[in-house]
Amino acid sequence: MNEALDPGLCRLAELHGVATSYSPAPDRTVAASAGAVIAVLGALGVDASGPEAVRTALADRERELAARLLPPTVVHWAGTGEPDLGLPAGTRLQVRTEDGQSKDDVRDLPPGAHLVTATAPDGRTARAHLIVAPDRLPTPAGRSYGILVQLYSLLSRHSWGMGDLGDLARLADWAGRTAGAGFVQVNPLHAAVPGAPTDPSPYRPSSRRFPDPVHLRPEAVPEYAADPAVADRAGQLRSAVLDQGALIDRDAVWELKREALETAAAAPLTPDRQAAYDAFRAAEGQALEDHATWYALAERHGSDWHRWPEALRDPRSPETARARAELADRVGFHARLAWLTVTQLTAAQRAAREAGMPVGIVHDLAVGVHPAGADAWAQQDHFAAGMSVGAPPDAFNARGQDWGLPPWRPDRLAASGHAPFRELLRALFRYAGALRIDHVMGLFRLWWVPEGRPPTEGTYVRYDAEAMLALLALEATRAGAVVIGEDLGTVEPGVRETLQRHGVLGTSVLWFERDWDGDGRPLPPEGWRADCLATATTHDLPPTAARLTGEHVELRDRLGLLTRPLAEERAEAAADIAEWLALLTRLGLLAVSESGDEEAEIRAVHRFLLRTPARMIGVWFPDTVGDRRPQNLPGTWDQYPNWRLPIADTKGRPVTLEELTASERVRALFRTLHTDGPSTA
Repeated sequence: MNEALDPGLCRLAELHGVATSYSPAPDRTVAASAGAVIAVLGALGVDASGPEAVRTALADRERELAARLLPPTVVHWAGTGEPDLGLPAGTRLQVRTEDGQSKDDVRDLPPGAHLVTATAPDGRTARAHLIVAPDRLPTPAGRSYGILVQLYSLLSRHSWGMGDLGDLARLADWAGRTAGAGFVQVNPLHAAVPGAPTDPSPYRPSSRRFPDPVHLRPEAVPEYAADPAVADRAGQLRSAVLDQGALIDRDAVWELKREALETAAAAPLTPDRQAAYDAFRAAEGQALEDHATWYALAERHGSDWHRWPEALRDPRSPETARARAELADRVGFHARLAWLTVTQLTAAQRAAREAGMPVGIVHDLAVGVHPAGADAWAQQDHFAAGMSVGAPPDAFNARGQDWGLPPWRPDRLAASGHAPFRELLRALFRYAGALRIDHVMGLFRLWWVPEGRPPTEGTYVRYDAEAMLALLALEATRAGAVVIGEDLGTVEPGVRETLQRHGVLGTSVLWFERDWDGDGRPLPPEGWRADCLATATTHDLPPTAARLTGEHVELRDRLGLLTRPLAEERAEAAADIAEWLALLTRLGLLAVSESGDEEAEIRAVHRFLLRTPARMIGVWFPDTVGDRRPQNLPGTWDQYPNWRLPIADTKGRPVTLEELTASERVRALFRTLHTDGPSTA
C-alpha cells in the first residue's frame, strides 16, 4: 500500500512539476507513492528525504518563485498582440535576437529563439530565453496518401542485407511518379548503440541528433571504389535474407559496410566535397565532435560510457580532450560518416520532391535515447540520473511499462532555452518533409520510473509544453515541414486539443476508431477527425491480412501472450472484424461477392480511409502484398524476431523492392487510392 503523502511534500512536488497522483481512467485517481515522489524530486536536485528537508526545500522554492522576475523560458506566439511578460511597470528590457542584433523593445521581434534581459525599477534583474514562434505549424497542401515502411525491411537487389537510403530514394521516386503518393514514412533512422548484438529497436538509439551510417549505400559514396570481394559478401548477406529465410543481421551488414567505408574514407575528397564536409563539420560544431568522440571512445572502451575510465565519463574533462586528440583519425571517421549519411538522407528527400511529392520523406523521432549511448553521455547535464521513462499501469498493462530511456530534466531544459530540443529539431528538419513524433504526449509530461523500482512506482513529471510546441512551430515553419504526433493510447484531457490548435496532426488507426462514448461500434468515416494521419495499422500492430484472418491471435497464442482462453480471443477478434466488414459493405466499399477475398477487403479498408476527412492516409507497405507478420510484437524480446523481418508475401516469402513496384497486387491497391482519391485526397 502506498504511504500517505504529506501536504508539504505534495506542495513541494507541485512547485517542481512532479505529480502526486494520476488518472488511468476518467473516474479513477491513483496516488503516487511517497518514495517515488521523493526519488523524482531528488533527481531534480531537490532534497525531500525527511520532514525538515521538505520544509527547507519548500521555503527555498517559494522564496525563489516570489523573487523571480521571469521564468527561464518565455513564449510569445507571433500575431497575438504585444508580448505580455508580466513585469512590473517601468521595467527596462534589452533583447539580443537570435541573429545577434540588440533591441530595447519586445514588440515586432522576428520569429526566433532570443535572449531578453529585464531590469525592474527596484534593481532586480532577470535573463530569459524568449521564443517568438508562429501560432500554427505548416499543414499539408491538400490531402494525400502515402507509404509507411520500416526501411531495414525494404531490401532491393542492390542493398547489402537490409534496406538502405538508396532503396528509400528509389521507393520515393516510384511512389511519387507511379503510385501518386504524397509521402513515404520511415522508422527512426537515428544512430544506434554499437554492440554484439546491437539492439535492433530503432526506438532506443544512441543518438537522435545524428543518423545511423548503417543505412548508407556505399556505392553512392563517390570515394568508394568497388571491390569484387566486398560485393560478393554483400550479395551473400542479401541472398541469405531474400532467398534463404535468414533474419536481417544488422551487425553483419554494419561490419561489412564499415570495412568498405573505412577504405572510402582513406581516399582524398575532391576540393568541392572537402569544402562541403568542412562546412558541415563547422556548422555542427561541438555536438558533432561529441558524437564522433563517443563512437571513437566506444571502439576502445566499449559501448556503455558508465563503464569507461572515470575521467572519460565527463565529455568536458581534460582526459577526454586528450583522448579526442589521440583518436583524431577515428573521430574524423565518425564525423565523416555522419556527413555522408546526412548527404544521402538529403538526396532521398530531394528525390521525393522531384517525383512530385508535396511532403516527401516523413521521419520518425523516437521518444528518447539509450542510457549508455552518445546523447546520454554528451548531454548528461540535461538528463535525470537514476530515472527511466515508461508508462503507468492501465487497462491494457496492469504492471505498467519501463522503456529504459533516461528523461530530460525539465528544469535544465528551461534554463537552456530548450537548446537540446531545438538543435535536435533543426538537425532532423534538414532532410524531412514531415516529422512524426513518437509518444507526442511526452511534450507535456512523462512517466518517470526510479531506478530499481517497478513501473507501478513511478510518477508523472511536467514539461514546458508551450515552449516545446513553440520551438516545434518555429523550426517546422522554417523548414516548411509538417508535424504528426503519435497520440494513441491514454491522453490527458486538453492535450489533443492543444496539439490541434497549433497544427500538429494526430494519428488515427482504423481498428481503434470506435464510438467509445456511444454504442462502441466502428466509427463511420464522417466521425473521424480531419487533422490526422489515418492508417489501417502500424509497426506495433498486426498487418491487415493477419487481422482479417485472425492469424495475429494464433501468433500470440503460440508465444504465450494471451491473457484469456484462446477460444475467447478468437471469438472477440472475429466479431471485431465482422463489424468492420459489415460497415464496409453497407458503405458500398466492399461487394457482398468479395467477402473472404483478402485483396478486395484490404482495398476496401483503404477506400474507407479515403472516405474519412483525414489530411493524410498511410498505407502500411507490407499490407500491399498480404504480409502476415508484425514488424514488432510488444511484450516480446527473444521469443519473436522484432525489427529483423523483411517484407514478405502471404506465404512468408521475402519480396524485394523490385518485385513490390512491379506487383500487380500492389499496383491495384494504388490504382484504387488514385482513382478514389483525387477528388478527396
